[in-house]
This record gives sequence, C-alpha cells and structure tokens, in this order.
Amino acid sequence: MSSSHIIISIRDQVLKLTSSEKKIEYRVSTARNGVGQLEGTGGTPLGEHIVRAKIGDGQPLNSVFVGRRPTGEIYSDRLAAMQPERDWILTRILWLRGLEVGVNRFGQVDSMRRFIYIHGTPDSEPMGVPLSHGCIRMRNTDVLELFERTPVGTGVSIVY
Repeated sequence: MSSSHIIISIRDQVLKLTSSEKKIEYRVSTARNGVGQLEGTGGTPLGEHIVRAKIGDGQPLNSVFVGRRPTGEIYSDRLAAMQPERDWILTRILWLRGLEVGVNRFGQVDSMRRFIYIHGTPDSEPMGVPLSHGCIRMRNTDVLELFERTPVGTGVSIVY
C-alpha cells in the first residue's frame, strides 16, 4: 500500500493529498446532486476507497477521454461549442474502488461500477462548486500533478 492518502471534503470542495514528502490541497468540484451512494443518483459516494487504476499516462494536457480511452481529441473552446452537453473527462483519470461492502462496494452502491473518477475538466468550469455527475473534477494541471504523485493503491477517504 502507498504511504500517500487522499481526503476529499464534500463540504469544503477540497482534495487534500498527504504523503511522506508534503501535503497539497486542491479545489475540486463534486456532484451537483450532492452525496449519493446508489447507482443512478448522480451523487458523489462517501467512504473509504482506493485508487484502483490510473489512466492517461503520457497523454497531452486536455486530452479527451470516453470510456476511459483517449479519443485523440484535445479539448478546446471550439470543440466545446460544437458539443455543449458533453460531460468532459480530460487529461488524467484516477478510477476509484470502494472498500466498504454495502456502502460503496458491490451491488447498487459499487463506486467502481458507477465509474467514479478523479479527473480533469475544462478550465472554464468553476472549482469549489458542486457541478459534476458524481465524479471529483479538478483543474487539468492539478489532476496531472496529483496523477504523478499518487500510486495505484492510494487510499481515498470521501467525507462530508
């Protein structure tokens, strides 16, 4: 297991990374629908998780992902104007797996099956305001830095 740990505060809209080297804090955006464990709620799930997979290593800043695969597109205002309803997943993905059976693992509450990520979003999107569809959104340069500092297996606590 990693010596790093991530704490995401829904109330404060902040992600804190603590490692043996340092503590870093980032503004984030969690779910517009608030907290929610159940599939289909569009809420950010609470509880203990781990980073199960890291996706996007080596991709350019603002790379667009669909289904955890790079599309070859690079996000731009022009691309956004052509697809205004698209939920943009950019730059890097840290895919979360819940650790608490019945809370965020297995059945209708499974964070991994719900595709709950920490990921980049357009820099025009506000941070500190809950606007996501359940994931934890970050600035692209911030998620890139977090990705580099966070090994697979890192613990993630999502708290209210």
